[in-house]
Amino acid sequence: MTALIAFAEVAKTFTLHLRGGVRLPVVSGVSLEVHPGECVVLGGPSGAGKSSLLKMATGNYRIDHGSIRIRDGARVVDVATAAPREVLALRRRVVASVTQFLRVIPRVGARAVVEEAGREGGLSPQEAARRAADLLARLNLPERLWDLPPATFSGGEQQRVNIARGFIADKPLLLLDEPTASLDAVNRAVVLELIRGKQAAGAGLLGIFHDAETRQAVATRTVDVTRFRGRAAA
Repeated sequence: MTALIAFAEVAKTFTLHLRGGVRLPVVSGVSLEVHPGECVVLGGPSGAGKSSLLKMATGNYRIDHGSIRIRDGARVVDVATAAPREVLALRRRVVASVTQFLRVIPRVGARAVVEEAGREGGLSPQEAARRAADLLARLNLPERLWDLPPATFSGGEQQRVNIARGFIADKPLLLLDEPTASLDAVNRAVVLELIRGKQAAGAGLLGIFHDAETRQAVATRTVDVTRFRGRAAA
């Protein structure tokens, strides 16, 4: 397997237990791959299943059918069937992610949040501290905020911490869910530079971007998720 991540015939349906067990199909027959140096963008309207696919890739959503195989060095792990400890190991060693919302321990400062992600990703404490400071500065987060908890920040400031947290370690696969949605033009440009830097280093990225200009700037390929729309359950 040369791909960093490969979806094969993936299907997902949600069961709404509070609505009498109604089944809501999300996607069906998803097959796609991300290779080193690529930034594959998931396209399609809101509700097409783009964010759900990223959550399946991290193991946060289980799938009904198919496989999601992630390369971990010489090994390949199928997230769909892996034990929880294997999924956690993938998150530590292989998969970095930037979600739409920052979820961290309350009262922990922004710099400490980013440094911790670096140490968990295999950086030494000294290198994690250096990279955290560099990323927060590049993302124009005022230094007076670095030791304050992100819960006190604006949405755009929180997202910059979230981006720094996702980009700090040298993981081969990045999953990006609307990373630039809360950012101004200056910081969007910084994120584009960070994405290109990861690509040049051989990482693969799978992402969702809300505006066409950003998609066109980063995408090596765009996959229209609407072609995988789930079919209604019988």
